[in-house]
Amino acid sequence: MTMRRFSRAAALACLFASCATVPVAHAADEVVLKVHHFLPASSYAQQMFIQPWCDKIAAESARKIRCQIYPSMQLGGTPPQLVDQLRDGIVDVIWTLPGYTPGRFPRIEAFELPFMMQSPSATSHALWDYVQANAADEFKAVHPLAFHVHGDGVFHMVNHPIRTLADFKGMKLRAPTRQTNKLLAALGATPVAMPVPQVGDALAKGVIDGALVPYEVVPSVKIQELVKFHSETDPSEPAIYTSTFVFAMNKARYDSLPPELKKVIDANSGADLSAHIGAVFVQADAEGKKLTKGNTTNVIPKAELANWKKAAQGVTDAWVAETTAKGMNGQQLLDSAKALIAKYQKN
Repeated sequence: MTMRRFSRAAALACLFASCATVPVAHAADEVVLKVHHFLPASSYAQQMFIQPWCDKIAAESARKIRCQIYPSMQLGGTPPQLVDQLRDGIVDVIWTLPGYTPGRFPRIEAFELPFMMQSPSATSHALWDYVQANAADEFKAVHPLAFHVHGDGVFHMVNHPIRTLADFKGMKLRAPTRQTNKLLAALGATPVAMPVPQVGDALAKGVIDGALVPYEVVPSVKIQELVKFHSETDPSEPAIYTSTFVFAMNKARYDSLPPELKKVIDANSGADLSAHIGAVFVQADAEGKKLTKGNTTNVIPKAELANWKKAAQGVTDAWVAETTAKGMNGQQLLDSAKALIAKYQKN
């Protein structure tokens, strides 16, 4: 049989047997979400939050939705570009910090002011409500799935622990957000802004003397191998800082889903998911802290933190004045954030 006759015979056989129909229809029904984030696949963020979320929506959609996760910025770009990648449809889902793009999301910064957060779960729940009430327009170009914060910030220091205000003098410290940069400057340090993936290299090369991050980040950049000291704040006090995160989906991608799949996404979005992620990050902190046992840890007591709060008050006052000058009611936004945090802290 010639190749041409064989091809015709094969085509007729498939026509009568409908041999290609089922696989093609199955592929067309499946929704594959490209999920992009900046930490390694081994990070607690992916292992304890992003992957379980993907597994859950896959199960609840009868495998009609599945994720393809791209950690460590594998699809290109830098962490500050993730929001634009999502908006432009380059990716379908992102997890990132609004603070990586300073000034773009001004209202959400209320939660990044000094000494605002004590319970990550309660504060994450409060953050979701706060955005819906005060900052929804800042995220109108995307479809938010959750907003959350991480656990207490910790000073991870190469050679010198932080015990008092005087210890900040001359220290170059990594900070994640605009407000944290201002906080470190107010405390007497030299702030160095950088995303988490750059921290390990900066510590190793002596670019910074320490980093202000939660324990959850420790294994992602091997901080435990690069520093000798870990300085925590009194756990009975609000954390010295926290960062806000957004977990979001491309708006057009969400809108294109059939109703039954939108329901799956909706059931795995919102205030409950936000609070859950906050709780997950507390667990991640506990795991990360275990890796630092070979180093020295100290706790800054409440009495000393009172001095830090006085030094940091100017950061909050400046934020209120700045946002008000831009046409927003800064004090009202701050009061709203504090009231929502207190509401869920009691629950």
